[in-house]
Amino acid sequence: MRKDLKVICPFCQVQQPLTKSLTAQSNQNVIFTCAHCHESIRNIETSKGE
Repeated sequence: MRKDLKVICPFCQVQQPLTKSLTAQSNQNVIFTCAHCHESIRNIETSKGE
């Protein structure tokens, strides 16, 4: 059984599934987009992007 991880939007505090919130970019960074308030944070560095 696979547990669906949740993220909390830093703008509206709504919890949502990780798979619905993050989009991978080709430069190893990710984009967070809230499905509730539609705010986004771009170019979030990952450990692979460092």
